[in-house]
Amino acid sequence: MSESFPRLSARTRRFTLGVPRGFTISPDGGRVVFLRTRSGTDPVTCLWELDTETHVERLVVDPRAIHGDDEDLPPEERARRERSREAAGGVVAYATDTGVTTACFALSGGLYVVDLATGRARKLDTPGAVIDPRLSPDGRRVAYVTGGALHVQDLVSGEDRALATPESETVTYGLAEFIAAEEMDRMRGYWWAPSGDALLVERVDEAPVRTWHIADPANPDRPATAQRYPAAGTPNAITELYVLGLDGSRVTVPYAEEYLTTAVWDTHALSIVTLTRDQKTMRLFTVDPATGASTLVRQDNDPAWVDIVTGVPAHLDDGSLVWVAGSDGGHRLFVGERAVTPPTLQVRAVLDVDHDSVLFSASGDPTEIQLWTWDGHSLLPVSTRSGVFSGRMAGGVGVLSEQSLDTEGVSTTVVRRDGMAVPIPSFAERPGLDLRVSIGRSGRRELATAVVLPSWHQQGSGKLPVLMDPYGGPHAQRVLNRRGAFLESQWFAEQGFAVVVADGRGTPGRGTDFERAVRGDLATPALEDQIDALQGVAEQYGDDLDLTKVAIRGWSFGGFLAALAVLRRPDVFHAAVAGAPVTDWRLYDTCYTERYLGHPDEQPEVYEKSSLFADADKLDRPLLLIHGLADDNVVAAHTLRLSSALLAAGRQHSVLPLSGVTHMTPQEVVAENLLLLQVDFLKKSLGVTS
Repeated sequence: MSESFPRLSARTRRFTLGVPRGFTISPDGGRVVFLRTRSGTDPVTCLWELDTETHVERLVVDPRAIHGDDEDLPPEERARRERSREAAGGVVAYATDTGVTTACFALSGGLYVVDLATGRARKLDTPGAVIDPRLSPDGRRVAYVTGGALHVQDLVSGEDRALATPESETVTYGLAEFIAAEEMDRMRGYWWAPSGDALLVERVDEAPVRTWHIADPANPDRPATAQRYPAAGTPNAITELYVLGLDGSRVTVPYAEEYLTTAVWDTHALSIVTLTRDQKTMRLFTVDPATGASTLVRQDNDPAWVDIVTGVPAHLDDGSLVWVAGSDGGHRLFVGERAVTPPTLQVRAVLDVDHDSVLFSASGDPTEIQLWTWDGHSLLPVSTRSGVFSGRMAGGVGVLSEQSLDTEGVSTTVVRRDGMAVPIPSFAERPGLDLRVSIGRSGRRELATAVVLPSWHQQGSGKLPVLMDPYGGPHAQRVLNRRGAFLESQWFAEQGFAVVVADGRGTPGRGTDFERAVRGDLATPALEDQIDALQGVAEQYGDDLDLTKVAIRGWSFGGFLAALAVLRRPDVFHAAVAGAPVTDWRLYDTCYTERYLGHPDEQPEVYEKSSLFADADKLDRPLLLIHGLADDNVVAAHTLRLSSALLAAGRQHSVLPLSGVTHMTPQEVVAENLLLLQVDFLKKSLGVTS
């Protein structure tokens, strides 16, 4: 008998194992280096290389061959993986020199360097467990962080020295702080100079950040883990920048803003991007590495907030600035001072700059993410089929990863300069589900909505209980034209539900006005739009939806939305499963929360409007709260405080605490049984017997 979907989904990390990722193209386009596990159930990630001329694929590094199965990760690496939502093990990240001849990586705290031509890997001696190693552009040295100190080791002589050592237990050099990693997609804290003789290094001091304690009540003999957590309205870490020379020099790079969003050091300039605490002003500076003096290149202002876009700043060969900014209601690509995309095409990210060409992802339809290039003269579509695409480009060679509703999994292709397509196989498991998903628009606001019906259901043959399955919050989408987005929803549908997935105001892909509609209120627009979508779907599928039995489930922001639904609109929603919900936005982090709600000391009424506590006495529908007790992103205090408020109001509810589980719930048994328990709870709560 084949494995059940919940078991297989858990074993495969939601079918992500075996999918090629993390591509690096050599400058001449002749080789592509990438990561992939050896099967769809193998959690150990290996390093591979594809020769684009011969089409021959080669295993470069198998972690089991050089280290073994067991991983002993330093705490900083565990935190980095949690921030990046990394579910696999082995070589989960690597860095190369400019010529892509050598790669380095950390494995179980050890530092390894591999010659990509021969596949010979060697472990380097280090004074402690290593995190985030990066080769110098010329490949002669490798920098890394250990014990909060930034080290550089010469690969020929073996000389290893610390360029910067923390002055106290709260200081680190070369690591991204919590806010940068969790909310800004910046996972690094140092950058090599193109010449390889200096580095731009971030110094982080967490002393001002309040200490929280993450306890494990299931193991009372273990002390609670102390964590610095910058909750809304409280101090952030102090960040500073220095140019550290290999000759021992140290140059301060001052900046006044609260946040460092990114830095880039290419052959054209050393650039830094900063953001004010209220996130209404973003500034791009070029820095003189010899003096630390900064020159303002560009300033973007927005009365709500300025969006952080990955991949910029960048430069064409002639030095022209590549940038993305809000303009005329859209996220637009700028080259120099000129907007080269229309406001109707929402630019998502800049993926690569290859000489005078820019590869970027963008959405015309919010359910699609397509690839485009700007070649200096015109916009050219790279992807031509419906779906969700990502890619890389270098040396005239492209790597395209494609997902759609019509095909299973992720399809990856290398496109050579002569136009020939070379596939990179995926080893991912097949989910074994017959997807029945219809994507369209619903409600007064024409919200992107997916309706997922059981594969065995005949339309018009009977009404099904409804399960709303949203995320519903800023920065994330559920309704995308790819099968992987609906696997869990389809499985719930197979249990006898009509599943509705809707992206309301605040979600990306429809322009700045749509995204900024949640400013000052994360609750009301999000909930209104779920109801609007439900009513719109009911008009289209009136003979198939039983609106007397409507449930809602979600995780993180989706968990907040699920709890909110049964508290404020029990006339519509009859049961909810809220996983890791944010229940009081004062308990969530500064950058995310203040972007939408402002500072709690300045606008306390805004926080009250988006909190769940004041509605506790309204609960009269079944509510299951699920929370990992080791969650350091949305801490368990959110659920425990809501539970206390519900108890004080005399309102019955259920709480499922998950011992040792983080926000990701990566444990196989936990991930499998969570799906089964949710179905059981929802059926009992709605009175569904079959």
